[in-house]
Amino acid sequence: MDQIQRKLAEIDRRLGASPAGYFKQIISTAPLLFCAIGLMGGIIVQNFAAMSVWVWLTMLGLCAVTIAVLYVRTQNTGTYAPVLLSTCALVCFVCVGAIRLASFYRASENDISTLVGGERRLATIRGLIVSQPYADSNQDWAFAKYKFADSGSSFYLRVQEAETTAGWAKAGGTIRVQVDEAVTDLQPGDYVQLYCWLEGFQGATNPGQFDIREYLARKGVTVGASVKTRDGIELLQNKPVGIFAKIKARLRQAAVQALVGERYPNEESEKLLLALVLGYRANIDKTTLEAFRRTGLLHFICLSGMNFGILIGIVWWVCKTVGLMKPARAAVCMITAVMFLSVVPENAPAFRAAIICFAFCGSILFRRQVNPFNSLALAAVVLLLIRPTELFEADWQLSFASVLGILTLCPRFYTIIREKTVEHPWLAVFMKVKNRPFLIRIVERPEPYAMFSTSLAAWSASAGILLYQFGTIQPMTSIWTVIVSPLIGVISVAGYVKLVLAMFVPNIANVMDNLIMPFSDLLIWVVKFLASIDETQMLIGQVPAALIILYYGLIAFAAFAYFRRPMPKRVICTVIIIFITMWIGIIKWERAGRNDLAISVLDVGHGQAIVAQLPGTTNILFDAGSLTGSDIGRRIVVPFLQYNGISRINVCFVSHNDTDHINGVPEIAEYCKVGGVYANEEFFDQTDQWGTAKFFKDQMRKRGVEVRPSRAFPAPDSSAIVKILWPSKDVYENEEVGENDKSSVCLIEFAGRKVLLCSDIEEAAQQELLRLYPDLRADIVIVPHHGSARTLEANFLEALSPDIIISSCGDSAIEKGLVVAPGGNTREFYTARDGAITVRVDRSGKIEAEGFVRK
Repeated sequence: MDQIQRKLAEIDRRLGASPAGYFKQIISTAPLLFCAIGLMGGIIVQNFAAMSVWVWLTMLGLCAVTIAVLYVRTQNTGTYAPVLLSTCALVCFVCVGAIRLASFYRASENDISTLVGGERRLATIRGLIVSQPYADSNQDWAFAKYKFADSGSSFYLRVQEAETTAGWAKAGGTIRVQVDEAVTDLQPGDYVQLYCWLEGFQGATNPGQFDIREYLARKGVTVGASVKTRDGIELLQNKPVGIFAKIKARLRQAAVQALVGERYPNEESEKLLLALVLGYRANIDKTTLEAFRRTGLLHFICLSGMNFGILIGIVWWVCKTVGLMKPARAAVCMITAVMFLSVVPENAPAFRAAIICFAFCGSILFRRQVNPFNSLALAAVVLLLIRPTELFEADWQLSFASVLGILTLCPRFYTIIREKTVEHPWLAVFMKVKNRPFLIRIVERPEPYAMFSTSLAAWSASAGILLYQFGTIQPMTSIWTVIVSPLIGVISVAGYVKLVLAMFVPNIANVMDNLIMPFSDLLIWVVKFLASIDETQMLIGQVPAALIILYYGLIAFAAFAYFRRPMPKRVICTVIIIFITMWIGIIKWERAGRNDLAISVLDVGHGQAIVAQLPGTTNILFDAGSLTGSDIGRRIVVPFLQYNGISRINVCFVSHNDTDHINGVPEIAEYCKVGGVYANEEFFDQTDQWGTAKFFKDQMRKRGVEVRPSRAFPAPDSSAIVKILWPSKDVYENEEVGENDKSSVCLIEFAGRKVLLCSDIEEAAQQELLRLYPDLRADIVIVPHHGSARTLEANFLEALSPDIIISSCGDSAIEKGLVVAPGGNTREFYTARDGAITVRVDRSGKIEAEGFVRK
């Protein structure tokens, strides 16, 4: 019977599978889709075109007049023009979307950003704290204990007044406040006065780096305030917490206590339970989090519609069991959704799920037929009108794409999978021959097919966004989802049941830990095991937007295009799939096997991180550390590697044991395969004054990487040659030589060109290097000691006669004029000014150099 119903549904779909048929179906069942599509289109157009608001208002007025005329004519003539009306409505919402984005970015006359301008300035401001102060700890950073400054705090402040030469003046806008020490005594609602520096945020200066300026601008925050100490913040008024804030805080506290008790969640199973049920994943161990990410199962521990679906489903069943009618059930579910929304973290998937829940319950209360596409479109319209910039955020895109994929593709995937497996003639013959009714009942169960179809539909709809935003493809995610879904379901359902029971019978709720925690531990083990055996994850790196557009065009064509004969459609889809596969393969092949030499000096502040991509497949990392930045391995180097599709560092060479050259390497080894780490002999000297060398070796050993002496440095499998020029063994043994002068100097040769990496050598080592190699010349020189003019030998650069010099330095070195500034025809680059600098040398010896951005 199920098969017959599916066939009839397929016949109905094909009868209406024409552009006009789809159009009429959308108009009659989900008209809000036109509004959502138009709104998104307007936001996108305005984001790139930045047209005047008056242009959009004029177009909106013309569309409104057109709609009115069409409506009057259709009323008088008795005809109906759905295509024209819906098209005009779509254009109207295009205008609305553009106007909303323009208004979102437009600052008021007294906005604090107008006070700051483009320069950093000292200011005294007053405002209301609107977020809980957050401690910027670096607990996961291996070298956090070697950082000189204490962990800071940050919060958001709604500005109300600013001190000017004429006195206090009204001001507006929201700013992000950064305090260089822990702040524990301030709360949301406090009215404070800040003595601070105001300035705009710095954008990304390295490829792949998270752009904090763009991210905060999408939240309406364009100015940051820096406060040196807590004393720079004066509490003017401690505003009493409002009734709604108290209720919200108590609900969150009660929910957390119901799940893990009054204690802080220490066990990994408790932390995972909080993430699965309430979406709190901040405390999850980084190895567990990485396992979920590698397997593509991270969405399970992010708050989503699944959480709302399970909770509302339980509440609906309980209400039905006690005998409530549908309207009463809907009302209870809406109240539950509001309470749950106040407990969980605020994000797009949560609001999207809540709006859909309200739409469903409202349709029951008002006796209207609900359409899932219409509800999804309503959620999109509401969220984008509130904050239009969410359209460009990855979590918003993934949330809506996954749900839309499930609604659109899941039924068709289910039909195809059933037809090709359990309903296939060969399986029926096999079952009949074997005569195993128990096996037949298991195979014919619809749940596994529905689960796999849902997972495959969600993955298909989100794969393009994942590839564009994160540069990865995880083809096994659908299978892993089917494997872990039963465990996820048991833990989630039991968790929500425990939440409800904790309010009425807490003793029984406590007993449920014996059921939930073993399943939670088992889930962690299963996910880590799957991550250890899953070698299918492909790191592609940054891909062009045209590839993603083509991919989603393929999905739309496969889902909605109709041909009387299936063969032409299959041929077209096959050709497009082959073309997309070849395109991705070419991108991966070009990045895996290169013909030229590329050396990237990353902007890490006062420090050094150099990635050398040699001709062939060899990648070498020369140092990775910073004195002014925290956790640069995870924040800067790893994103750069992922952006460029680099999944393996063949060799990591460490010049010496200063923290500004090594404190980012351990985190790189966690996220990227490192073939080996080689360090100069200083690392193996017993006189390790600060203990950094021993600590570094211990950290690398924990990550399964052994640190070897530089004399064992392997020759790279490449046409490029890498040599270690300095220091010699007698230099290590000479106690009179300074620590910086013992750092290693490397030379890379390719196509007749030479690149000299000087590390931190100072005048004495520079003189000796020129004496040992009197004929040494270099086309490109990484200037010694971060470009310091103070420690540079007078004729060192002149003797090398480089065409290009690069200084890996911090902002203060540029501001104070402490960096070398050669004259002549030498081109100079500074990471503090130009961002990451990439130099390419092709097989003919041609050199190209460019900075990622000029600050």
